[in-house]
Amino acid sequence: MVHFVGAGSGAPDLITVRGLKLIKEADVIIYAGSLVNPALLKEKKGSCRVYDSAKMTLEEVTGVMREAEAKGLMTVRLHTGDPCIYGAVREQMDLLEEEGIPYDSTPGVSAFCGAAAAMDMEYTLPGVSQSVIITRMAGRTPVPEKESIESLAAHNSTMVIFLSTGMLEELSGRLIAGGFAPSTPAAIVYKATWPEEEKYTCTVQSLAQTAAAHGITKTALIIVGDAVAQSGYERSRLYDPGFTTQFRKASE
Repeated sequence: MVHFVGAGSGAPDLITVRGLKLIKEADVIIYAGSLVNPALLKEKKGSCRVYDSAKMTLEEVTGVMREAEAKGLMTVRLHTGDPCIYGAVREQMDLLEEEGIPYDSTPGVSAFCGAAAAMDMEYTLPGVSQSVIITRMAGRTPVPEKESIESLAAHNSTMVIFLSTGMLEELSGRLIAGGFAPSTPAAIVYKATWPEEEKYTCTVQSLAQTAAAHGITKTALIIVGDAVAQSGYERSRLYDPGFTTQFRKASE
């Protein structure tokens, strides 16, 4: 059996109870060494074999899984954050299905959740923003044309932008071209939930300057939108004394 496990956003105690249990039971662990906190590997059993997928191809990764399965061993494929976001897991699952190797998935705390926690931020503020767009700039891996930064920015929803820290000058220009005002609040969160976490608020226009001022060139999330300011929102109806819900009546 192969278990795809979300390692969480960085802090080792943010892995799920289920994920930690699987790590402790694994015979083989293949982990994203460039992103996953290696402190999690301290929980493995002594006989567990560990592979760093940062140095491996897809074929090498699935080869290790195949070999482990043939020997009746249990494999944990440990991905950063939650594997469903930029985890490149589908291609692994498809190859496992072709070979009849069973697998399952255990979710993890995504970096976009860790970044919100770092900022003490609620993405969905009533009257400000009720939608969150998770995306990235096109790099060596292209982005579908219909999902360009400009087209997504046109909604003026809260945006969380992964894998784009090295392209902030271009990102700012494209966000503004799409409809965000240059003064729109923005934030840069470096290594959310790690001990070396850093967080800075700025504007859409000053993203590149802010990152440069603090020497941030990679491993950061960009948050854009009025929700960053955490102000000007409406009170939630759910807890409004004048609002009836299934569980309580409105007070007079």
